[in-house]
Amino acid sequence: MPKRPKSLPAQDRALWDQVASTVRPLGDKPVPVHHSFPRVDIRERAPTAPTLRPSTVLAAPERASLDGGWDRRVRKGQIVPDRTVDLHGLTRDGAYDALERAIHCASRDGVRTLLVITGKPRSPAEAPRGIISKSLPVWLETPQLRPFVSATRPAHARHGGNGAVYVVLRRAR
Repeated sequence: MPKRPKSLPAQDRALWDQVASTVRPLGDKPVPVHHSFPRVDIRERAPTAPTLRPSTVLAAPERASLDGGWDRRVRKGQIVPDRTVDLHGLTRDGAYDALERAIHCASRDGVRTLLVITGKPRSPAEAPRGIISKSLPVWLETPQLRPFVSATRPAHARHGGNGAVYVVLRRAR
């Protein structure tokens, strides 16, 4: 890429002066000064998966055991999700990306319970509806998400019933 000259040639300078003479001041407002700073891209550090002991066998999230208190509170609707991610209305790829971001951010922030809204399934006559709700268990088993997920449970009716799922995240140790 060629370097820009430090000053304008005489011909360009004359043209610039002609254009600048037609500009009206903004009044009392100061004229903004544009500085040339180098562009720096700042990226968040990728989340690190919680460390698992080799003796820990990862069961599928929907079959993973939680203590009796969790399951009792889920049945009674006493679970209050720390965060919610709504995948309803997104495309399959968009929903996966949103879920992955939500789980990584929640894990980084120490969130324990995430409510994932997939949308209520339609009747079987309206297939192929419910792609996101059918894909959710598969997505939670992917290597990018499985280390973060401790268990999943169907949501209580007050949080969406069969159109939502509680995702219980692992605690950082």
